[in-house]
Amino acid sequence: MARRPGAPAAYGEEFSFVSPLVKYLLFFFNMLFWVISMVMVAVGVYARLMKHAEAALACLAVDPAILLIVVGVLMFLLTFCGCIGSLRENICLLQTFSLCLTIVFLLQLAAGVLGFVFSDKARGKVSEIINNAIVHYRDDLDLQNLIDFGQKKFSCCGGISYKDWSQNMYFNCSEDNPSRERCSVPYSCCLPTPNQAVINTMCGQGMQALDYLEASKVIYTNGCIDKLVNWIHSNLFLLGGVALGLAIPQLVGILLSQVLVNQIKDQIKLQLYNQQHRADPWY
Repeated sequence: MARRPGAPAAYGEEFSFVSPLVKYLLFFFNMLFWVISMVMVAVGVYARLMKHAEAALACLAVDPAILLIVVGVLMFLLTFCGCIGSLRENICLLQTFSLCLTIVFLLQLAAGVLGFVFSDKARGKVSEIINNAIVHYRDDLDLQNLIDFGQKKFSCCGGISYKDWSQNMYFNCSEDNPSRERCSVPYSCCLPTPNQAVINTMCGQGMQALDYLEASKVIYTNGCIDKLVNWIHSNLFLLGGVALGLAIPQLVGILLSQVLVNQIKDQIKLQLYNQQHRADPWY
């Protein structure tokens, strides 16, 4: 049958521009992160429920459980759009998924650039977070374990120095402080003892009352901020690899979703053409 010049080439009724490979690759890609997001939310909620309410409200800004829940919920919603959008070939959901993923990627990129350009302000923000964590050290078990891990990992104590622990009400050095830990520091500040079978949790007793030279024989006296900055400078390639590892899945998700959207649009055009062709064979 003759065809009007310039009209699209005729395809069989069973032909589809939508590639099953792209479609299901995007679906399983999102399904993987969807499951991960549900695990993150479950772990965050469980950790949150295990805490005392007053302790939880005291340090929301630095609570790892809240961070897990927020990131998990956002990832759940984002990957849900990707899963259903790819499976149902829904352009609206796929465009939402692609747009949100692009925004997340650009925000991460902007945060990295701003952190590098405004390193002094970033350092001040880190110092503020660490000081806030010190204040709530005894209020939150997860936070306490995180601080202890950091101080042992980086061989440091406090934010700027070991005397920062006086900001905590239990370790405060004031004369009217009735705490048994008055003028002390956490055990994670103590220098490791070779072949120690049992951890001495009271090794930091009264350390804030000593000067740097005397205290340095028992505990780490340098603050964690400088140690953290030095560690970052020494591991730029490692951090770059981690950043690349986070960026690649996002870019793959954006690319696959856009490819699938274009294929769906071409398929819609083909269906419209076939309908018009059946209604008007000379179209």
